[in-house]
Parts: sequence; structure tokens; C-alpha cells
Amino acid sequence: MAERVPFLLRLDPEILAALRKWANDDLRSLNAEVEFLLRRSLRDAGRLPSGGSSGPTREPERAADPHP
Repeated sequence: MAERVPFLLRLDPEILAALRKWANDDLRSLNAEVEFLLRRSLRDAGRLPSGGSSGPTREPERAADPHP
């Protein structure tokens, strides 16, 4: 596993609460959820360095939306 580097991040309380809820919904820790979202954004923007495949990468399983 790749080395993890501690990083202090200041967030608006509403953003933090929304991230905590999202992490809980996806059965991830808050840290894993933030890393997942950052990794996905970097990948989608073509900015993820090569070899950047370590860490949480699975997409959460979603229930069918009753209101499409």
C-alpha cells in the first residue's frame, strides 16, 4: 500500500456534514470518501498521475431510484 501523508483541511461546517453523510451512505470513512472523490475528480480531469491507482476506487452500489 502507498504511504499516506497527513494533511490538514479546513472546511465549511455544512460541507463537512454533507461529506460525512455521503461517506456514511457509501459505507466509507470520511477520509476514504474524500480521497475517493478527489481521485475520481483527478481521473475525470485527466490529472491523475500514472500509477495513482492505490486507495479506495470502488463505486458505491446504489439502490434503484424510485423517482427517475
